[in-house]
Amino acid sequence: MAQPTTSTPLPEAAKALTAGLIDYAGLFPPAKLDMGPAIENFARYLRGHQAPMLGRFVCPAARLDELTKAGQMLMPGTFATSGYPEMAGDGEPWRISAIVPHTDQTPLDDSLEQIRAFNHRHEDASQGLAVVDAIETPLKEVADVDGLLDTVPEQLAIAMEVPGVGGGDTRGYIAALAGTGAAAKIRCGGVTKEAMLPAEPIAKFIAACRTAGVPFKCTAGLHHALPGQYRLTYEDNPPMGPMQGFVNVFVAAILIGARAIDEATALELMADADGSSFVLTDEKIGWKDHTVPVATAVEQRSRFALSYGSCSFEEPTEELAALLGKA
Repeated sequence: MAQPTTSTPLPEAAKALTAGLIDYAGLFPPAKLDMGPAIENFARYLRGHQAPMLGRFVCPAARLDELTKAGQMLMPGTFATSGYPEMAGDGEPWRISAIVPHTDQTPLDDSLEQIRAFNHRHEDASQGLAVVDAIETPLKEVADVDGLLDTVPEQLAIAMEVPGVGGGDTRGYIAALAGTGAAAKIRCGGVTKEAMLPAEPIAKFIAACRTAGVPFKCTAGLHHALPGQYRLTYEDNPPMGPMQGFVNVFVAAILIGARAIDEATALELMADADGSSFVLTDEKIGWKDHTVPVATAVEQRSRFALSYGSCSFEEPTEELAALLGKA
């Protein structure tokens, strides 16, 4: 298969695998960009040929006013008067996922009011069209689940970050999310070697979510298409450490969700650092002899394996193109 370019269409399986897959988190480590550059990147990615892979812009609720100031002239609705007419959008509102802590220092109600004010302002096209339609928030204990569901407005999708993945029993958290419509969130890495999750707890987490009927999203540690040893920061002489591959994780999730593989096979799949055994055609998706129809992948992505947050958009999209080029 020739390496995809702007004029080479992706196979249908690759489209199903990657549609809206990457929530752009350029504000967060290791990129940790200022708001202006992060927003300009997001606007540019939305207008690029890889735009179908782009999901939401990830922003702390406490920085939504800063997002308005930096981004409203790039948002759809304001392109005619924008200082960046070649970058401004003129289509659907930008979708924002707000990071919402709930501590004594940052009460949940304060964050929800910031979201309400942002959404009200950006309903007006002259202010730039954007909407916070999802939030992400950490869980400290199982009892947090009911309190969050009682407080967060129903129109906001919510992903609750499960603590202790890789070092504790997460089944109680996932069970508490069953039937609520909320998603579980797993942190797959960080900026230190110790923060990187091995494949086994990720596979167990995905399988537990499938058993409970709970959708999930990932964050951190999935910049690369395939697993390997990678730099953990963008500094000179950065530390190196193991990272999982987003292709491996989400193909495994599609197959687990469709009950086409068990955990043992998922671990073999997630260890595949070569990539030549992946099946990504117009008809089916999978790994080796374990495949499902593309329509099944579309369903699993929309209902189960939702997305992942990444502070880089270019690394994963470029590596996916390289992987498809040798498939």
